[in-house]
Amino acid sequence: MTELEQRVDSETAGLDELPILQLPARSPLAARFAVSASELSAALQTPAAHPEDSSDGVETSGDGVRVDWDLVDELRRLAAERLTTVLREEPGDTLRQRELGREIIGDLLRERVRESMVAGVAEPLTLVQQQRAAKAVEDALFGAGRMQPLLDRDQIENIEMFGFDNVVSEDINGGLTAEEPAARSDADLIDALAFLASRQDNERAFSEARPSLNLSLEGEARLAAVAFVTPRPVVVIRRHRLKQVTLTELVDRGALSEGLAGFLRAAVVANLSLVVAGHQGAGKTTLVRALGECIPVREKIGTFETDRELFLDQLPGRATGRVVAFEARPGTGEFLPNGRMAGEVTLSELMYLAKRFNLDREIVGEVRGEEIIPMIHAMQSGAGSMSTTHGRSARQAFSKLITCAMEANVSFTQTTAARALAETIDLVVYIRREDSDGRRHRYVTDVIAPGWVNDGASGHVDFTEIYLPGPDGRAAPHTISDEMSDLLARNGFDASGFHREATKHLEDGGLR
Repeated sequence: MTELEQRVDSETAGLDELPILQLPARSPLAARFAVSASELSAALQTPAAHPEDSSDGVETSGDGVRVDWDLVDELRRLAAERLTTVLREEPGDTLRQRELGREIIGDLLRERVRESMVAGVAEPLTLVQQQRAAKAVEDALFGAGRMQPLLDRDQIENIEMFGFDNVVSEDINGGLTAEEPAARSDADLIDALAFLASRQDNERAFSEARPSLNLSLEGEARLAAVAFVTPRPVVVIRRHRLKQVTLTELVDRGALSEGLAGFLRAAVVANLSLVVAGHQGAGKTTLVRALGECIPVREKIGTFETDRELFLDQLPGRATGRVVAFEARPGTGEFLPNGRMAGEVTLSELMYLAKRFNLDREIVGEVRGEEIIPMIHAMQSGAGSMSTTHGRSARQAFSKLITCAMEANVSFTQTTAARALAETIDLVVYIRREDSDGRRHRYVTDVIAPGWVNDGASGHVDFTEIYLPGPDGRAAPHTISDEMSDLLARNGFDASGFHREATKHLEDGGLR
């Protein structure tokens, strides 16, 4: 071994043991990120420099380690070229691609150290700088680029960006922290988002023709971005921290009482259809996941979402193909003569296809607008459906769904929409988020049961207030119909306990 080789080995000693060059466990969404050799070659090209780039390519991170992003871009390009060549000869799945990619990154860094020594560079890359460069290159190849380090931090719940240099993270207790820039310019950030879109799905374009983007990121995070129609690109990333959760765990977290948990569990088993409402970040999807865990394992479930968030197929005991997770496809932004986007697949079309899959339950995820029609169909045609929607209260959320139905289908009048929803939705559960004492609290406040009152042309919806806010704001028993009480009691609900507690609240002066 020559003296130069010995020096190179010394400078790169320990590189193979760096965490970034060790293979992780397979991600549940790994298959979503697999690409062919030709796709990789086309997609992983170094973005062109933009006139507004103000950085010299070298930045200092929060821990004082200098990161040369020009070097990272160059290594990414070289690694992509080498990986593409290898995959042409020996195709591999995502796990194999990452393994090969890390080997190539390590080789490239050793070559860079060797070149620096031959050129007589006084300060070649230190081991820490090599580690940082390796992490950045791998993030660029397989992760979310410069956004990935934030996604790797367990305590972060949300990430928000208004432009490349205005990045804020929100922790699980609602604390806000200013973070490092997510790119070198706004245009560079847009390039990174377009690359993420192209890597997942060639039909998820992000451009002036299609200025919005919704993606599921590895690790079950959801990214929403918009550009070209705003002064600067805006990005919001929400992390799904509780993917596997039970009602018992939510009771332990203070989200609901034991009695309410028993009520909701019995409602699911009794095939009632529920809508969980609340503000953004209130925990609606988490509650639906917990309710999904109550569905008998023998039942076959279909989930229908515009963007995957429920992940009921990953619940323990559901890994035997008893959950079919359908996801709509937005299309390319190019309109066909019939007015449809090329490649578009809607929730309604997926539900039509799913009729041949022997599903016991059809669950539509978040309802923001047009999803209301598939939600109604799911609740009319199957047992015990669930959905989420935004709203200021349980009643207001129901009114919002009426508006959504009228906007989605012009044949709906307010009366017919109200009738359809009242006849299909059995319960509306409202969950609230409150930040106090430096902590974030999420808890159920109301459960109401809509009922249609046939009052001629001016018919309206009446509500039975089953649970109302108690003295502490959390849901407490109020009243329940005999019919529902008997139905739920046959499915494990403690009806006598409900009535005792409701009577006690009444004697104490009632609820809010």
